[in-house]
Amino acid sequence: MQITVLGDGGWGTTLAILLFRKGYSVCLWSVSRSYASYLDRKRVNSKFLPGVSIPRGIGITADLRDAVEHRDLIILAVPSQYARNVLAGIKKLRMADLPEVLVGATKGIEVGTLKRMSEVVKEALGGIKFAVLSGPTIAREVVKGIPTTAVLASQHKKEAERLQNIFMTERFRVYTNGDLVGVELGGSLKNVIAIACGISDGLGFGTNTKAALLARGMAEISRLGQAMGAKAATFSGLSGLGDLVTTCISPYSRNRFVGEQIGKGKSLKEITNHMQMVAEGVPTAKSAYSLSLKYKVDMPITKEVFRVLYKNKAPLKAVRDLMTREKRSE
Repeated sequence: MQITVLGDGGWGTTLAILLFRKGYSVCLWSVSRSYASYLDRKRVNSKFLPGVSIPRGIGITADLRDAVEHRDLIILAVPSQYARNVLAGIKKLRMADLPEVLVGATKGIEVGTLKRMSEVVKEALGGIKFAVLSGPTIAREVVKGIPTTAVLASQHKKEAERLQNIFMTERFRVYTNGDLVGVELGGSLKNVIAIACGISDGLGFGTNTKAALLARGMAEISRLGQAMGAKAATFSGLSGLGDLVTTCISPYSRNRFVGEQIGKGKSLKEITNHMQMVAEGVPTAKSAYSLSLKYKVDMPITKEVFRVLYKNKAPLKAVRDLMTREKRSE
């Protein structure tokens, strides 16, 4: 089976290694020719997954046609805000032999359009089937073989079960789920709450505060998700609660790190200028806030994260405003 992973970030590289270890023929695509050449020579992703060897058998290329032509499966693992451009590049190639399904491994919502990745893929590539791989999957732990669980969501049950078999290993357990909307939203919106938890860490707050952010943050995610057609139960699962907890507590979480640095007094520009990897929660905070207004859903934590990131609101002022909101029942 010929599989291509589009995106040389930590997660894309990890998925390439995981699938190669299962015996598949794997190609890893990078948008940068110079970095693709570096990866091919050095076999270590020093920017995004340092210290992890990339097996020689994994092909590495920056040629999009070479990456996607004659492939049985394509995995989209580029940052959400670049996904449409990559998909447009595939569309321009006018290939007749694209696989029937594309797996999304990107957790984000497109700024401006407010589209989920499945909607972006449908607009860009037409009738191709889409599935999403999500859940509490810190790349560095997965590549080390630390037991991990994930969710493979698709509206096509048989396709989900086929993909489940492709990804599943003794240390990477995959469940299927028919709620594509809920799984996509859970994986995307939790990054905003992770920034809030990072701000709490940066301010020196404790576990009481983080527990409150996790619980009330999940309430916000579930409210918006249900307003957008998702099932409430999905947010209690791996792609909801599971992913939220991991992203909010892991020392490897980019989104929690961004929030922590903001809590310590650094500006967003200063933080992101020194980061190699993309923190999806930063653009998603803007999209999530816009979605809350569009669907008329109360999301106070999301609103305050948006104001801290984009309106220069002081984190302590955001905390005070959250804590002194009008009294209500849970």
